[in-house]
Amino acid sequence: MSTLDLHADPIDLTAALVDIPSVSHDESAIAAAVESALGEQTTGFEIIRNGNAVLARTDRGLPSRVMLAGHLDTVPIADNVPSRREGDLLHGCGTVDMKSGDAVFLHLAATVENLAHDLTLVFYDCEEIAAVHNGLGRIEREIPEWLRADVAILGEPTGGLIEAGCQGTLRVTLTTRGTRAHSARSWLGDNAIHRFAPVLQRLSDYTARSVDIDGCVYREGLSAVRIAGGVAGNVVPDAAELDVNFRFAPDRSAEQAIDHVREVFDGLELGFEVTDLSPGALPGLTDPAAAALIEAAGGEFRAKYGWTDVSRFSALGIPAVNYGPGDPNLAHKRDEHVPVQQITDVATVLRAYLSTP
Repeated sequence: MSTLDLHADPIDLTAALVDIPSVSHDESAIAAAVESALGEQTTGFEIIRNGNAVLARTDRGLPSRVMLAGHLDTVPIADNVPSRREGDLLHGCGTVDMKSGDAVFLHLAATVENLAHDLTLVFYDCEEIAAVHNGLGRIEREIPEWLRADVAILGEPTGGLIEAGCQGTLRVTLTTRGTRAHSARSWLGDNAIHRFAPVLQRLSDYTARSVDIDGCVYREGLSAVRIAGGVAGNVVPDAAELDVNFRFAPDRSAEQAIDHVREVFDGLELGFEVTDLSPGALPGLTDPAAAALIEAAGGEFRAKYGWTDVSRFSALGIPAVNYGPGDPNLAHKRDEHVPVQQITDVATVLRAYLSTP
């Protein structure tokens, strides 16, 4: 079993975590290393294992509780393990998404002595694959008492800037029906693909809404993301389908998002099937615990574009933010890398936030 030094510089700890392969469904080695390191190198933590997730918490009776959460799995390795350091950049699978965030959390658990808040650490499995496998969902079902906190910090890559809340996402499959015919006698048929013309026109004309919530501006978007249809090169098609993705601001509920998309296409003869739906997360920055984190970070923050597991915390009534080193645009890439200074900076900010003056 690999040995992790939680007292080492979090840059070196990031490299050590990257060097333990942990593709989704294969996190047992890294979970064992994390569990062992927390047990041997921290004090005052209750530590448990749940599948390939490792959880730890203090119970000092402090007035607030902060949850630090990060996933241990990565996407499939692309010839980018082990890690390598080139100047101010650390390369390797997971350096961005999100072993640098995990390293910061582990390092702080072992080195912050004068805690201002009780801590809960959640290192979970299977985030990078279908939601049904997500370890955070399993924890919520099996040991929900571990997911109680006044604020949650998810170590997803944000370039070292706090990104609050997240957008919701909705995917809908629209279908049309027509009449099949030989294309040489097209007037005898009814082209199902052509029936999408008014649908595409409404999408093209759609004006996205922007919403300011707690100083975070969320811009919505409604987009066609896939179209399919056709039988053969000489046949007028009698069926076609179009996938539409709606990224919506967190002030809309999931039901309101569905209703809005239905309204956009009102009056058109279409099949309408919801194929994926995840609600957004409100930023909750007016909560005192969250406001203190913003203050520790110098008052800088922005809205999170895209969906993350902060939505799960928001559904539990916990204000949650994304905060971690690394450019999210580099996540999952063969050349995934993180500026080491961002690891240092995030660790510095969180140390100040978690410590008493």
